[in-house]
Formats: sequence, structure tokens, C-alpha cells
Amino acid sequence: MAVSPSAARVAVLSFAFLFLNLHPISPSTVGYDPDAHGCTGEYCQEKFKRRASPEKRLPARPGSPFKIALFADLHFGEDAWTDWGPRQDVNSVKVMSTVLDDEVPDFVVYLGDVITANNIPVANASSYWDQALSPTRSRGIPYASVFGNHDDAPFVWPLEWFSAPGIPMVQCPVANSSFSDCSFRGTQRLQLLKNEMEQNALSYSSEGPTDLWPSISNYVLQISPMDNPQSPVAYLYFLDSGGGSYPEVISNAQSEWFKNQSLQVNPDSRVPELIFWHIPSKAYEKAAPWIGVRKPCVGSINKETVASQEAETGIMEILENRPSVKAVFVGHNHGLDWCCPYKKLWLCFARHTGYGGYGNWARGARIIEISQHPFSIRSWIRMENHDVHSEVDLSS
Repeated sequence: MAVSPSAARVAVLSFAFLFLNLHPISPSTVGYDPDAHGCTGEYCQEKFKRRASPEKRLPARPGSPFKIALFADLHFGEDAWTDWGPRQDVNSVKVMSTVLDDEVPDFVVYLGDVITANNIPVANASSYWDQALSPTRSRGIPYASVFGNHDDAPFVWPLEWFSAPGIPMVQCPVANSSFSDCSFRGTQRLQLLKNEMEQNALSYSSEGPTDLWPSISNYVLQISPMDNPQSPVAYLYFLDSGGGSYPEVISNAQSEWFKNQSLQVNPDSRVPELIFWHIPSKAYEKAAPWIGVRKPCVGSINKETVASQEAETGIMEILENRPSVKAVFVGHNHGLDWCCPYKKLWLCFARHTGYGGYGNWARGARIIEISQHPFSIRSWIRMENHDVHSEVDLSS
């Protein structure tokens, strides 16, 4: 969803680079310990072993529910040249830290718009991405990410920068750096993801099939009990819904990839499947409640119109006809947090987690809990003030 540009158009270019020079981006800004690469002990060693396997399995503790936290629309790096921007990143870290400490999830999904690339006037956007991961990583929790429309959006030049006395002299943020370090081209999807994967042992993200590029974050993860890895509990599918460097759409090629992949790993639809992408499909417009959030929908805010993808190319028809698909989870709309039934599945919004981005609604995160015996999928919203609301059973 578009981020308000008003605060982003208050500085000239020389001041932007001067601020970056005087206030270099540092993980310590948000309390990240660069030496904390994960947890220790038998359980965590099992996580790393499974992560290295080609099946991309997520180990679930025997007899315990598997809990997932969704962090949506963090928008790190917004107004990067101001004092306001870095403060919002610190506030976003506080939200994530509260949720992680209250819920102690087994896994975290970064559900797109991790950064506001169109507000970042330097090419090292991965440093902001790294800050966004820091609360999860420092606690040794594995995670995965999908891309949103702002993560590799081109830099938006504020019109004020072109007023008298004109464009100021470019000043690199680091002394003696080359002009290329001052590039406004940003950091592309593939580079962001490769940096995450290569530098973080806890990342389960994948660059996806090359024949789907430039749609990058398309992959599947399997949740399996640690004591029975060949018996999956659920499959998690991640799809890149576009935006930024290319149109906001899940292509027919991605739809076919999902159909083929799901038939391969779950041929009889016996194992439940959950789907994650950033921008809601047009089906969300049909499922949306008219006023407020009334049954059978469950949620607390319905404050804007669904901003859907540019086109529907087949993914929803495939999901609707697959009985193992229980729910789809998206972000993008900061003023929506509902789950609504749609045909044979549920369509859910996350909760706006970051202090970057538009809207002043209270921040929080959607939680998903998968229980094995008896099987159930429950979800609720955990708020920054520790409150819990909008619990819903997604099993049926």
C-alpha cells in the first residue's frame, strides 16, 4: 500500500547524505547483536540440520503446537535521512520484541514491505532489512520472508529537491567511497534475498524457481514432528505477489508452479496447506465485510477498501478447488485485520506491525497456531500492549 510521501519531502539531497554520514546505519541502533546467529542445544541443532535438507523441513516439537508470528508492513528505512525515520524503526523493533516475548513462536513470517525502498537514497537497503530481522534472529527463531510492493520500489525523488537553488551537489554517505555507493537504483529483490539467506543461518527463505523470475519468493516449507520427519503436519506456501520493480500480480506461471508443486508434495491433499503472499487477490474484495467486522468474519478493524492485485490470473481458482488449502494470509492494507470465509477456505489479513507506513492504528501481529492431536489451526491478533483479540478457528 502506498506510503504517505509528505514526511519524505522535507529535506534536500545534501542534507540527506549528510545525515547518513553523521548517523550511519548500525545494527546497534535497534539492539541487534551481530554475534547472535541462533540458538543452541538439541532442538536448535535439529532445526539447522533440517534446514540444510532439500525438503526444507521445519521441525515441530513432539506433542506441542507449532506457532507462527506474522510481521507485516514493517517499512524499515522510511524517511531514512530524518530523525523521525530511524525512531520509527526502533518502535517497530519494540513491537516485534513484545510479540516474540509474549508468544514465543516457533517460526516468523515477514509478510512483505519489510523496507520502504522508495525512501532509501542509498544502495545498501539490505542493512535496513537486516535491522528488521534482528529481533527474531537475536532470539534464535527461524523465519522466512516474501516480498511486498515497497521492498525493491525505485527511489522517489521529492519535488522539493528540485526547487531553488536546484539539485545540490551529491555527497557520498561514506568518506572516500566511490560514486557507485551513492546509487539511487536501490537493492533488487534477488540481492535482498540472497543477502538474507547467506548471512543468516536461521533463514528458511528461498529465491524460488528461476523460470519464475523476476518473481522471486516462491517456495514451500514442510512442518514435520522432530521425531517423525516423514509425517508432515502442514505445508506452508510462499508466493511473490509483485509490486515495486514489476506489476502487482501473481502470474499464471506462478499458479501453475503452485499446482504442480502441491500435487507433487501433497498428491492426495491429505496434509493441510497455508498460503502466504503480500498483496490481497481480488477475491478479498468479494469476501470483505461491508461495515465493521461482522460474523462470519472475525477481526477488529475494517477501516479501508481492499487494495487488490492488478489482475486475477488463476491462483484463486486453484486454491478454491484444493480441499487441503485452509487459509491465505496477506498484508498490504494497514487498516484491515479481518479473517473472512471464502468458499471452502479463509482469507485473512495480518495486522500492521511496523511504525513505518501510513495509518495510526495500534500495532500488532497475527499469530497462527497449528496443533497436531487433535488437529486444529487457530489464529489471533497479539497487540503491542499485550492484548489478544480476534481468535478464529481456521480448521474447518
